[in-house]
Amino acid sequence: MSGSDVTRDGVQGARPGRDAPVGASAGRRRRRRGRGEQPMVPDARFSSYYGKPILNAPTWKALDIAGYLYLGGLAGASSLLAAGGHATGRPGLARAAKLGAAGAITLSLGALVHDLGRPARFVNMLRVFKPTSPMSMGSWLLAGYAPLTMAAAAADVVGRYRLVGAGATAGAAVLGPAVATYTAVLLADTAVPSWHEGYRELPFVFAGSAAGAAAGLALACAPVAQTGPARRMAVLGAVLETVAFRRMKRGMGLSAEPFGQGRAHQLLRAAESLTVGGAALAVGAALRPGRGLAVAAGAALLTGSAALRFGVFHAGVASAEDPKYTVVPQRERLRAGTD
Repeated sequence: MSGSDVTRDGVQGARPGRDAPVGASAGRRRRRRGRGEQPMVPDARFSSYYGKPILNAPTWKALDIAGYLYLGGLAGASSLLAAGGHATGRPGLARAAKLGAAGAITLSLGALVHDLGRPARFVNMLRVFKPTSPMSMGSWLLAGYAPLTMAAAAADVVGRYRLVGAGATAGAAVLGPAVATYTAVLLADTAVPSWHEGYRELPFVFAGSAAGAAAGLALACAPVAQTGPARRMAVLGAVLETVAFRRMKRGMGLSAEPFGQGRAHQLLRAAESLTVGGAALAVGAALRPGRGLAVAAGAALLTGSAALRFGVFHAGVASAEDPKYTVVPQRERLRAGTD
């Protein structure tokens, strides 16, 4: 009996996990097992200590914050459409857009305050004016924009104070594009991978989505004869949203993966179908004017815009919960920096 056949306790036998075949015998044994042998090392799994995510996933409530994103975009683009209707002598279109902007920004602020817990927390954000902080700038932007939409809508409804109403309409239109897109900057400023990596195109995605929503509201509510600007905005918004979103995903690498999985994928697929379909119906409403077709186009555009905001929200949460979306891009950046 050789020493290699005896354990340290003096008992004859093999030592599991330690005595590995080497040399020719190992080769013969591998050939007997065949080519379908399973690897001994399992595939790498990205995890962290105690199985917890590397990032803290956003604690925002989906209904509140995704609703806030959607309604803010609807309001901002509606103010731009209201100014266009006012300037081109389309009072029905202007009124629908003004009322839509005022109602949407009110609901948007309500959703934000509900997520914060109490109104005082929003007021506290106005204590500091910090140009480098999207949250600070967004708070001041909303504080200036919301009263303008209220004044514009009130003056239109009561039919008085026309100069005040015209000034408020113009002021809201100036701030409207920023209101519609600043939330994209706010999301991209976080460490959430699927939001942060899309920082270049996400504002354009939100701009297109906001334009589609505002056009949808106007198509559904304004007189059909006055909805020409809304139809054009619907087409432009659909093109901008679709092209920018696809380009964003192509440039994000692994971080784009959550957009194609689970609830986010379902919402975003529905968003694209509804937005493109709504724009097509809007064009059809120009060829065959009618209230039914315009309302159908408006409903599709409004729903598609909401689905996109909720889809982007859920994709971001999913990317924060899985460590690989944080670890792999960081390793790739490190390798690129050292090559």
